[in-house]
Order: sequence, then structure tokens, then C-alpha cells
Amino acid sequence: MTTSAFLELFMKELDENPALFPYYKLNHGSEAQKEFRKAYFLQRLNFIEKQVEKKENIAVLDCGCGYGTTAFFLTLNQIPVTGTTLEFYFEQIDNRKKYWRNFGTIDAVTFEYQNIFESTFEENSFDYIILQDTLHHIEPVKKAIQIFYKLLKKDGKLLLIEENGACFVRQAILFAKRRNKRIIEYFDPKLQKTLLFGNENIKTEKEWIKLFENEGFTNLQKDTAYIRYYYPFVYKKNNIEKIIEKEQKIADKNDRLRRRFFFGINMVFTKK
Repeated sequence: MTTSAFLELFMKELDENPALFPYYKLNHGSEAQKEFRKAYFLQRLNFIEKQVEKKENIAVLDCGCGYGTTAFFLTLNQIPVTGTTLEFYFEQIDNRKKYWRNFGTIDAVTFEYQNIFESTFEENSFDYIILQDTLHHIEPVKKAIQIFYKLLKKDGKLLLIEENGACFVRQAILFAKRRNKRIIEYFDPKLQKTLLFGNENIKTEKEWIKLFENEGFTNLQKDTAYIRYYYPFVYKKNNIEKIIEKEQKIADKNDRLRRRFFFGINMVFTKK
């Protein structure tokens, strides 16, 4: 299943299941806002599709999978996935399974309510680990990266999909919202314990590289991609591809704009 075909079915699911809002806002707002959000969604999903190579006996961990959207996309493409999540997301998993079974086999996906620091996975278990909007919530982050290193097979890839911590606009918004209180505590009613939680603790590309390389990972710089530069008012019906093309030309030519004004960053780390 292509990413575009998946998005079309996902949009129908969002209309049928309002519980997925406000986490997903793809079907809310003006037409320009909808196209704006679709573009971001597709660029991230395309990045994952490009990086995850379908092969025999592949094992993928989608850590912090939320409602499991990426996991459903991969399993519909015959890629086995284990998704782990916490909080209210887990309650919607069964409903989503019922929906996605209408469009293909999803037997190769499993979901667990799990705190990564209490992981029961064996070392060297996964070919790919996906961290999408996840690692800026996990604390202590250094310990988490050490765990991911152990779980990943040799030459495996870790896909880090995050907001860009160097984005000037995002920095200003987050500072106004939470000041410098980057780490908080919250009580998980299902685990019955208090956990540390990254309070939108986003980081820059350099900060992520330093954290990962200190724990033995290698950054694949050629695969780094900055995404989302333009604002919603630029978007119109069916112009997503043109906007993305323009953005990537800007990212390729202007280092300052790429690092300081692009909203998202996709990175790849490997275990050698």
C-alpha cells in the first residue's frame, strides 16, 4: 500500500472515529490547514517507508507508537511491527484494528503497554527502531538511548523523527508555554507509578548527534532531512508536491534557513 493510498483511508477513519482528535487534526480546519498537515504527515511516512527495507525475518520496534498509525501502515505492507505505547492511546488500539482489517492483513502487528525502562525485549532483537515524536518525552534520555542500542541488531537503524529544536519559531512558542521546565513528572494509572516525562524537550540536530554518538551510535548524515518551512496560507488543493519540492530546494541551498526555520527533522542512526 502506498503512503498516499494509506492517507486516503486514514482520512476516512478520522471522520469515523472522532476519538483520534485532537491528536490528529488532518480533517479539521481550513482546506489550507488540512493540506499543510497532510504534507507533514506524508513526508514523515515517506521517510519511514524509504528507510525500512522489507526483508526476510525483519523485526521493527515502533517505540512510543501512540495510536499505532505508522505500525498499521507497515504491517499492511507485510512488515512485522511491535508497537509500544502508554497513556490514553492504548485504549483506541482495538477499535483501530477493526477498521484496518478491512484493507489488508494486520496479523503481523502487536501492541504493548510498556515503559521502555522496563522493557522485556531481548538484546539485538530489532532491525529497525522508530522513534516518532517520542524521544523528546522519554527521560532520562541517556539511559533510554543505551537501551535502544542494546535492542538494535548490528547494522540496524534507528529512525529519529522529531521537531527541530533549533527552529526559532518553535523555540519561542515552547518557551512561552513551559518556560525552561523541560522535564516533569506524571502518574501513570495503569502502571501505578510516577514517571519522568520530557515536557516537549526537543533538541537540535547537533544535540541529538552528540547524545547518540556518546552511546556508540553512528549518525548517517546523508539521510538527514529537514521538513516543513512554509505556513498553511501557501497551501492549496493538490499543490502539496510542489510545496515540498520548493522546501527541499531551500533546505539544500540555505543552511541557516534549514536549521533555524524548518519545523521538523528526520535523522538516521546505526549500530556498527
